[in-house]
Amino acid sequence: MIQYSCSSCGMGVVGMECAACNSELVPDTITTADGREVSVARCPEGCGKIKSPMCCGLDMTCKI
Repeated sequence: MIQYSCSSCGMGVVGMECAACNSELVPDTITTADGREVSVARCPEGCGKIKSPMCCGLDMTCKI
């Protein structure tokens, strides 16, 4: 099970599931039009993706 954590305070989130198919979301990144890389969590079945969780004003990260 994946775990996102805050590099500032240590808060963590374990596991997130897609509401459409119940698959566990997996960490990924997307590149914006201006070239920035943004962390996302995506459904491995292709249902979609969401921006990664945030804490302390920062993206939470996940070790892959």
